[in-house]
Amino acid sequence: MSKTAKYIPALRFDWLTPLYDPLLRWGMREETFKRRLIHQANIQSGQRVLDLGCGTGTLTILIKQSVPEAEVVGLDGDPKVLEIARSKAAKAGVNLTLDYGMAYQLPCPDGSFDRVLSSLVFHHLVREDKQRTMGEVYRVLRPGGEFHLVDFGKPRGLYGSLLSPFMMRLEEASDNVSGLLPVMMRDAGFMHVEEAAHYTTIFGTLTSVRASKPR
Repeated sequence: MSKTAKYIPALRFDWLTPLYDPLLRWGMREETFKRRLIHQANIQSGQRVLDLGCGTGTLTILIKQSVPEAEVVGLDGDPKVLEIARSKAAKAGVNLTLDYGMAYQLPCPDGSFDRVLSSLVFHHLVREDKQRTMGEVYRVLRPGGEFHLVDFGKPRGLYGSLLSPFMMRLEEASDNVSGLLPVMMRDAGFMHVEEAAHYTTIFGTLTSVRASKPR
């Protein structure tokens, strides 16, 4: 029987959503890992880019500011954070698209993006939805397109190892800290899958992974 989890807000509870941006800014080196993810993706002018699970739009806006000639789409399953993202985009003066949709059922045509980026999304998904999402990302990428994600990964260092048992108790995060995201990418058909960077945060180790769809 298929198991799809109900939607989980960014901090697991709606009432915590206003704290999301300050928490990432001060506790998770957000500026560092998101700018490096954009650099890693090597986005070119004219390319179409999807920010999968865009949340409050920080990464989406940074992508557009970094490559103004790219067409940038942010997608999220939480209407409340999309409203925050729209407000932030208007304040930043950037022109981008912000749509509602679930990561494991993307409302996008096949082969419609050159790049898909995702930040701190997969640890919210149960295993089946992780696998479905990997398949959906593969589907919407053009041949030769690239998938770049950053999320919790296998713990590195003593601090990460101490946090690992707590993360393993969360069903949605256990695959992440077991190092299974790259495996799932390969299973979905991606090539050249590699871990590109690691970041230590107060909540554990973040791992940046890149992969490409065969031409």
